[in-house]
Amino acid sequence: MNLSISRLKICKIKWWHWLSSLLLVQILTACSQVSSSPPATKVSGESKDEIVLAFSWEDFDDKGFDPTMGWNYYGPPLFQSTLLRRNENLELVNDLAQNYTISSDRKIWTFKIREDVRFSDGQPLTAEDVAYTFNYTKESGGLVDLSALDKAVVKGNYEVELHLKQPRITFINQIASLGIVPKYAHNKNYLRNPIGSGPYRLVQWNPGEQIIAEANPYYYGTPANIKRLVILLTLEDATLAAAKAGRVDVARIPPSLAIQQIPGMNLYAHRSDGHAGLMLPYIPNTGKKTSQGYSIGNDVTADPAIRQAVNYAINRQVLVDSILEGYGSPAYTPVSGMPWEEAKAKIQDADANKAQQILAAAGWKDNNGDGILEKQGLKAEFSILYPAKDSVRQGLALAVAQMLKPIGIQVNAEGRSWKEIERRLHSDVVLYVLGTYDPLILYNLYHSSVAQGNWQNPGYYANPTVDQNLDKGMTAASEIEARLFWQKIQWDGQTGITTKGDAASTWLVSPDQTYFVNSCLDLGKQQQISHNYTGSILANVTSWKWNCE
Repeated sequence: MNLSISRLKICKIKWWHWLSSLLLVQILTACSQVSSSPPATKVSGESKDEIVLAFSWEDFDDKGFDPTMGWNYYGPPLFQSTLLRRNENLELVNDLAQNYTISSDRKIWTFKIREDVRFSDGQPLTAEDVAYTFNYTKESGGLVDLSALDKAVVKGNYEVELHLKQPRITFINQIASLGIVPKYAHNKNYLRNPIGSGPYRLVQWNPGEQIIAEANPYYYGTPANIKRLVILLTLEDATLAAAKAGRVDVARIPPSLAIQQIPGMNLYAHRSDGHAGLMLPYIPNTGKKTSQGYSIGNDVTADPAIRQAVNYAINRQVLVDSILEGYGSPAYTPVSGMPWEEAKAKIQDADANKAQQILAAAGWKDNNGDGILEKQGLKAEFSILYPAKDSVRQGLALAVAQMLKPIGIQVNAEGRSWKEIERRLHSDVVLYVLGTYDPLILYNLYHSSVAQGNWQNPGYYANPTVDQNLDKGMTAASEIEARLFWQKIQWDGQTGITTKGDAASTWLVSPDQTYFVNSCLDLGKQQQISHNYTGSILANVTSWKWNCE
């Protein structure tokens, strides 16, 4: 399948547009703009202070570099800093913040920030800038969801309070993602000329062609070893050609191209936070419709035996090997591989016998010998919808159909437009591809209260015990405490969203991010092949160094 993980992200952009309260990422435009400025033509390796990276132009937003509107919300803070950040192990560490406290009612977060931070123009960063960033973002109506925030209040030159409307431990992910902008310089031109306190500053931007960044001389952290980044925004084939020609030092490529070998370059494969899976209608079709008039429910997938059998019959490792060329891992929950995964929720899949036993015990039989099971006149048949232009999801859907046919379930894989998928979202199975960096995804996919005819909880799943654990997780006193509840909603020993419980969905794979990297470039703590989530390859870019003369 000649489709990159970046393409996977593009294909999920529609989901994010509708799931803005789930998890916000920068929205990537589907069409590049034409610039009169020529792209960089540096030959790789000619300077140890400068490297050239080739990423798909789809990885960067042609709408500019304003964090209050969504820039880099889901990536490393190249140009701006955040109060907190996550390290390579997803642990929270201080960035701008020196320390923080949470009030006893868990509604007020108080941050004391560093006093030595300056923006890239030399001006100091103060609590006024932090409060302004949060308040402006809340009111801007952009892509960043700060609906949980009541207000940000300045308490001193270097102290700020974030007041929440109600306790929400997941708000810490917004805190760790929102880049701080200068109040005095934030205007309509900021998106093209960002001023920030991050490790790099923007020096040139040709939309759809290239981004050039240089080390920020006022950066308070460890200075970057690589002083200049030239990021070429290319298509997949052009990226591979540039890597083979030795014109780039880092090239992001799709898994289907990662099986090649390029002299002088090493392959780096990193576990991403993306997960692909089937969202199954949970309730039968009783004639109920959404406010838009779309049908709700599916009589086949409403049967728990069907949902469990689907989960047991699918061979997830085969999906990884055949569709992702081995660069990925099986997924059994929407948070597989993340710190809040419940390991006990995993099952032994690729078990057609178990699937058939479950179906037979529930009364599904092949009464006419056509190979499709029936129950009370209802055929075991449903459709899987995916966006027609997405070849990865097409491959997954077709493979799933082949895997379920031997157990008597007929699956119709249908590539459709987003509009049609939206109309059929609650009555047919839809192949989701989502990033799950924030455990809030669990709440928005499975809490009964969010099933309101949109992309959240599309199957109208409802389980009072799961709801209670989700609510407790949202109001927990800490991430560690919340993690216990995130795990319980997957499987608490008696019930949950996964196969051993309600089998509310069928998660399939978690794809890797794959890169070719110049053998002279040391990426620090990054490992060439890692099966642990490591975030973006740029997360530790300041520690990269050139080892060749």
